[in-house]
Amino acid sequence: MPNHLIEDAPATRTALVVVAHPRPDSLTAHIAGLTVRRLTAAGYRIDLLDLHAEGFDPRMTAADLPDWNNRDKTYSPEVENHMRRILAADVIIAVFPVYWMQTPAILKGWIDRVWNYGFAYGRSKPRLAGKRMLWLGLAGAADDDGIIDIMRQALSAQLDDGIAYYCGLTQSTVGLLPGAEEKPQRLDAEGNLLLDDALTGAARDAHFAALEDRALRFVDDFLTGDRIPA
Repeated sequence: MPNHLIEDAPATRTALVVVAHPRPDSLTAHIAGLTVRRLTAAGYRIDLLDLHAEGFDPRMTAADLPDWNNRDKTYSPEVENHMRRILAADVIIAVFPVYWMQTPAILKGWIDRVWNYGFAYGRSKPRLAGKRMLWLGLAGAADDDGIIDIMRQALSAQLDDGIAYYCGLTQSTVGLLPGAEEKPQRLDAEGNLLLDDALTGAARDAHFAALEDRALRFVDDFLTGDRIPA
């Protein structure tokens, strides 16, 4: 899906929605679509950034680091374009599958290449100050797997503290969505992977409806920040 702006109603605020999944028919893409609709209904102008569909290259290049000592350097054209999209956004929401308790490589590469020295950090007044970010991560582990709390803490440390706080964002929140697989999975005390029977019929519909509701609650709770006086 190429990048495009979605404008169903007059809006004064912009949301950059970043999707990091290779399949357009994935649950991740579906949750991103629900997020876009909720943001549009809330009056946001949407800039949809589908990293795979746009062919974003997550590998850092020499052109992305032309002169470390010059904070006002010109970056590669691709990176400059992404920087402009970030600066134009009031809020940023990234939707992604959780891989090994981390973001996918393409999303991490987007941070590495675009949130660069002189742009996202390295200034007395951060350029991203005042912006708010929500990280919506879909995890295959079942809701009752003991790894979920550890996963949530690991993601928050990486994304809220290691990236957003370091770059001066006003707010950063991780919304973890476990139970993204049709076969609920968990580890036992010995590290064996246990798979339940695949969800079917009404049970499957109810399971994923509940996951959608949790995702939208994360978005709604995030948007309440717009209505809280600074």
